[in-house]
Amino acid sequence: MPTGLTRDAGWEIGVSKTLPLPAGAVWDFITSPEGIALWLGRVKGGLPQEKGAAYETVDGLTGEVRGYRPGDRVRLTCGGTTVQVTVSASGPGKAVLRFHQEHLASADEREQRRTHWQGVMTRVVEALRG
Repeated sequence: MPTGLTRDAGWEIGVSKTLPLPAGAVWDFITSPEGIALWLGRVKGGLPQEKGAAYETVDGLTGEVRGYRPGDRVRLTCGGTTVQVTVSASGPGKAVLRFHQEHLASADEREQRRTHWQGVMTRVVEALRG
């Protein structure tokens, strides 16, 4: 099976980075309106935390929250795909931030999304540095 193709989730891509910040600080930022705007877009009324709740960005992207575990992960539909954002501790004062997207249409879309998520990660790191 080609890299990035799974039996259950189709084509997928993940981007992660270890950051020199406590997991709580990374989580607080990534789930704040400013942080959400960087990885999803500005959400009308804020991103709901309830499973099954619908959301809509100001750009017209709609989806549904599939899971929300404070301090750990957000999982939601985004178009025909599923996006998951996780934060986990990685030693004293360090955290791993991961963006994962599955149910992509093709290897080409996987590469496009890799570039997208790498750009998102760069913007998040810059914002966290202040």
